[in-house]
Amino acid sequence: MFEKKNVEKILYGGDYNPEQWPEDVWQEDMRLLKQAGMDIVTLNVFSWALLQSSEEEYHFEELDKIMELVQDHGMKVCMATSTAVHPAWMARKYPDVLRVDFEGRKRKFGGRANSCPNSPTYRKYSRILAGKLAKRYRDYDNIVAWHISNEYSGACYCENCEKNFRLWLQKKYHTLDNLNQSWNTAFWGHTFYDWEEIVAPDMRSEHFAEDRTYFQPISLDYRRFMSDSMLECYTLEYDAIKEVIPDAEITTNLMDFYKTLDYFRWAKKMDFVSWDCYPENGQPYARTSMAHDLMRGLKGGQSFALMEQTPTVSNWLPYNALKRPGVMRLLSYQAVAHGADTVMFFQMRQSAGACEKFHGAVIGHAGTPETRVFKEIAALGKELKTLGASTLGMRTRSKIAMLFDWDNWWGIEFSAGPTKELDYMAEFTRYYSALRNKNYNVDIVSPEDSLEPYALVIAPVYYMVKGDNDERIRRFVRRGGTFLTTFFSGMVQENDLVTLGGYPGKLRDILGIWVEEEDALPPEQDNAFCYRGKTYPARILCDLLHTETAEQIDEKGYLSDFYQGFPVLTRNRMGEGCAYFVATSSGDDFYRDFLRDLCDECHISPVLTTPEGVEVTSRCREEDGKEILFVLNHNERPETITLPRDCTDLLAGIQIPAGEVTLEGYDVKILSFQTSEA
Repeated sequence: MFEKKNVEKILYGGDYNPEQWPEDVWQEDMRLLKQAGMDIVTLNVFSWALLQSSEEEYHFEELDKIMELVQDHGMKVCMATSTAVHPAWMARKYPDVLRVDFEGRKRKFGGRANSCPNSPTYRKYSRILAGKLAKRYRDYDNIVAWHISNEYSGACYCENCEKNFRLWLQKKYHTLDNLNQSWNTAFWGHTFYDWEEIVAPDMRSEHFAEDRTYFQPISLDYRRFMSDSMLECYTLEYDAIKEVIPDAEITTNLMDFYKTLDYFRWAKKMDFVSWDCYPENGQPYARTSMAHDLMRGLKGGQSFALMEQTPTVSNWLPYNALKRPGVMRLLSYQAVAHGADTVMFFQMRQSAGACEKFHGAVIGHAGTPETRVFKEIAALGKELKTLGASTLGMRTRSKIAMLFDWDNWWGIEFSAGPTKELDYMAEFTRYYSALRNKNYNVDIVSPEDSLEPYALVIAPVYYMVKGDNDERIRRFVRRGGTFLTTFFSGMVQENDLVTLGGYPGKLRDILGIWVEEEDALPPEQDNAFCYRGKTYPARILCDLLHTETAEQIDEKGYLSDFYQGFPVLTRNRMGEGCAYFVATSSGDDFYRDFLRDLCDECHISPVLTTPEGVEVTSRCREEDGKEILFVLNHNERPETITLPRDCTDLLAGIQIPAGEVTLEGYDVKILSFQTSEA
């Protein structure tokens, strides 16, 4: 990332909004940002109204001044295109830019992310603005990245979207016969005889709640269409910049596991992945790590940019707790540990008004460097300068992959049954957390990615098996891999129609089982099962299965109800490998114990064994044989770890012999090892 932009260290900075302040403040801001060790600012994120006052009038003079000031102070720039908020004049004159919400209400001007992605007006003027910015600032060699729009989100159900949805469907299905068959429109008399009969699925048509729909295939395709529509808006701006600056590095800031947009599809059009990390108060550290690992996985293991985080406090939660001393540093290094090559914040100077005035900033309302937050940020700036390029471009080596799929997510949670308690993200997180809490490196990949680098592939609740993805898994297992999936898997095809012939559909021969039915348990009710002498709960869904070529590996099957004795855990050998099936949801102890056994069987070791709450991950560089261990103490209390061999402490600049090392509460150690000959 940024290989051609003379970037020689982890970039450190964040969003700067000088247009909110008089010019006499700018000079002081530059002084303070340099004092904090910052070397990059993201500019122009929300300036469309200032840049363009009508169809033909553009005003770049103020941005010119800001760019000259930043360049004079030796700072790099991530240049945004400002297109996340259309100007008020545009909404008044061209109301097609305004969205229609899920309830069918036409929005007025206000908020942000309020532009219809299928508005001809929005598409026209956003592309023009991106091109003008590229032409005006193409000769600034301190621009290292271009940032399109901001946190794409939401959806629209207007007439333009409805019309374009029909065109999208025609391109996908070609004929109405194909569409009717794929959607199973014979159900409830939905057969379509003209493309114009198809309407957007919302609360006026197919939905009885936001995530509950009478016709899953229609709603599923609309989700795909809306994700693609916003991606088309991004691509229009991307192409406009590339026409002027072919070697521009272009991104947009993503948001965790954001349900509305299929980030695997988006990443194909991003030169590098960037994202905004805002963990909620008390969020388990493994959940934050999981989001970082997703961002690394979106482009096949490439490093990513941490585009935003708060220096101290967010402002949109019900209760907005401060980051305790040391936690900002800890979370910054957690991002680097999982693949980030930047550490950036929102915001540089704290806003004086509107909804983000109480969101944290590098320079607070007091305007002084004599604050706890500023001092911590300045200290981290010195450390990042010390690290230099030592971590840049390093990759994470993992033998474990977890399959994540947006279509699968949408399909599961659109489903009418079998239980409202079924939560794809929750089930995925249970497996990931069990591995991360024991310091196993994990890659998060799409079902279309190659499985060959891995020894163990886990696909929790793999409900929707698309195309030939089952054949990818079949080849992986036959060649010696270990595959694990769970209840409610192999149920449907890409169009959300059931794969007939018995569950788990296309996975049946791989798993060697046949699932007859599922029992949905209310939250207050558990079944149970035994594995290696311990009893674990069976919750949410219980698949009732029969073994075909698989063997049962739990001791007694379910322990109660009419399906007492039915297998819960199975293993099926196929070729050189095997496939495991877990027929229910369980507790944290089960995932920890069961996945430890699978990792041992696959000869996969954790990066390091540590006390609970101490996270360790690694990044390596093949060409020089270097490996770096990031040791992160998420506990408030000190913890002691044992190092297996001598290493270099990159932050302290000292050699550390093998043996015990103590980390203070919220402390971090970055340790370098030579793993092979250069």
